[in-house]
Amino acid sequence: MLSKACLQKSDFYFTMSSFFRKNTFLITGILLVLNSCQNNKQERQLALYEAHCARCHIAPNIDDLPKGIWEKAILPDMAARMGIRENGYDPLAGLPYEEMEAIIKTGIYPLTPTLSMEDWLLLKAYILENAPDSLKMIPQVYQDKELVSFAPQLISFNRPSPGSYAFLEFQEESNQLLMGDMSGELLSYTYDQGITTKGVFESLVVAHEIVDENTFITTIGNIRPSALSKGKSYKINNRDTFLLNQPLHRPVHSLFEDLNGNGKEELVISEFGDLSGELSLFVSNDSGTYDKKILLNQPGTIRVVAEDMDEDGRKDLIALTSQGDESITFLYQREDLSFEAEKVLRFNPVYGSSWFELIDYDNDGDLDLVTVNGDNADKSYVQKPYHGMRLHLNDGQNNFTEVYFYPMNGATRVVASDFDQDGDMDFGLLSTFPDYQNAPNRTFVFLDNADSDEFKFNAYTVEDSLKAKWFLMDKGDIDGDGDTDIILSSFSLPFIPAPQELVSRWKKEAIDLMILENKHQ
Repeated sequence: MLSKACLQKSDFYFTMSSFFRKNTFLITGILLVLNSCQNNKQERQLALYEAHCARCHIAPNIDDLPKGIWEKAILPDMAARMGIRENGYDPLAGLPYEEMEAIIKTGIYPLTPTLSMEDWLLLKAYILENAPDSLKMIPQVYQDKELVSFAPQLISFNRPSPGSYAFLEFQEESNQLLMGDMSGELLSYTYDQGITTKGVFESLVVAHEIVDENTFITTIGNIRPSALSKGKSYKINNRDTFLLNQPLHRPVHSLFEDLNGNGKEELVISEFGDLSGELSLFVSNDSGTYDKKILLNQPGTIRVVAEDMDEDGRKDLIALTSQGDESITFLYQREDLSFEAEKVLRFNPVYGSSWFELIDYDNDGDLDLVTVNGDNADKSYVQKPYHGMRLHLNDGQNNFTEVYFYPMNGATRVVASDFDQDGDMDFGLLSTFPDYQNAPNRTFVFLDNADSDEFKFNAYTVEDSLKAKWFLMDKGDIDGDGDTDIILSSFSLPFIPAPQELVSRWKKEAIDLMILENKHQ
């Protein structure tokens, strides 16, 4: 005999079954509405992401950064750039009044919201829902060999304190290596004379060029990110010292070039800046001063070279922007030192683009681009699988296609040359942010070209590269024997996590330079 409870349960099931039969269309409609709402929400989130994460640069892939970095570093600052202060984050907190005022004037951090809180929460949720817990690293089985075709020469200047060099340039004409220390000291090194001091300036020297009787020198002003313009550019000769008539916003590179062939040098200065910045052209006028023209109104320009890229007889400018809208821009010279800008390459804004070289890799008569990305010093310090060297071939019309990628954690510099003089292009790569846990000696890698057409390279490392923290690299015939050597300079100040064993070793060794003498001949 069925219990009362069972009968009641049976009646309930019968009632519900009857309800569903009678209201099938109603329930289906409700489900469709709920599904439509969910789809509308996702469409809205995607639209917000594409609109607000691609205003100043191409939209990054959400899975290019782990969730923790998005949540703790990127999103709070992103909210502040929309006028939203979240979880106590204030980009102006603790800054001196002068710095605070300069940042406010940029308009980067608006004082009132530019996005509703509802939309911001949708955008934030979309990013955190799709961000991975960690990055998928490319499995690497390194088959590096010890580099024997170069002889490493480790050089210590035996100074009271080890150097931290943020400017390094080998000048072929004078056969000297110029080095700028963070202290503001400008040094010159040659094999014959060793190290000498050329001058001491108020801040780091980032450029030095001798043109006829004039010496041009540029100083950065503020080493750390700043909205203040404290940089300077000098023209020095036997008669006087001329200071450019306006301050510069954290300049990091200067090009001194007669761009229009009138016998006078123009100055192209990369004002890296911080939240704002610009690429500036300074043209001498009849009064003996310089007029400024802004070529690119964006921060992060780190290097500029001059080449005639469209074969019209005028020198064009090729500029790398390494912050925000990471890109390579061609500035084609027109009449009266006017320029037409075209971005020929754009990179993901989390790539950390750091350097480029113009080379004719495939010997077809036009210039190709090799780039490295691996700057890991900003808000997202983590090993990234997309760091490394990329080769972009030119189709002859200045359209570039990436044809080769060599992964290398923290790659920040590349030098390119036919180092072994066998008719193809080889590369030296420097990592400022190597994987110290798994591959510490990959702070320098030499890629010997084994097959240009198939992009096959043999990789070599140097055991002595562990004896200092390398920061910059250049190439040139520093020993005067007719081939191209590779030069690395150190940086003793701490700025990234490193094993204590290595830190102690660097301090003890106090190495300033490693010169890899080319022994291919």
